[in-house]
Amino acid sequence: MHEPIMSVDTLRAFLDAEFPQMHFGGQTFHLETVGPLTARLRMDYHERHLRPGGTISGPAMMTLADLALYAAILAQIGPKPLTVTTNLSFNFLRKPAQRALIAECTILKLGKRLAVGEVRLTSEGDPALVCHATGTYSIPIAKNAVS
Repeated sequence: MHEPIMSVDTLRAFLDAEFPQMHFGGQTFHLETVGPLTARLRMDYHERHLRPGGTISGPAMMTLADLALYAAILAQIGPKPLTVTTNLSFNFLRKPAQRALIAECTILKLGKRLAVGEVRLTSEGDPALVCHATGTYSIPIAKNAVS
C-alpha cells in the first residue's frame, strides 16, 4: 500500500508557502486528511464562490477538485511544486446545497511521470454527488534521472 510521505501538517505548510494566493481574501480551502492514495479537502461556503442564483459556481468546484488531486499526489510523492495538471474532466450532477463542499480524492494510477485520479464532490452532510471529476497530472522527473 502507498503510505503518504507527507503528513497533513507538512502538506498544509507546503501549500501555504507555495500557493499563498489560494487564501487571498481569507482561507476557505482546508486540507483535512491524507491517506494511502487519498486526500480529503473542504471548501467553506462563501459568497466569493457563488454564481448568480446563489449556487456554488463551477469554477469554485473545479478549483476544489484540482486542489484535491494535487494534494493527494503530493502527499504520495513529496513536495514537487512543478507537478502540474495535464487534464481535468468534470461532470456536474446536481446543484450543491448552500453549505461547505467536501472533496474526496482517490489516486487511480501513480506512475513515475503521470498520476491519474478521481474526485467526488458532495455537499457537507449529504452523500449525494454534486460533481465527479477525473484528472491527470504530470510529475517532474528528477534532474539526475535518466529518461
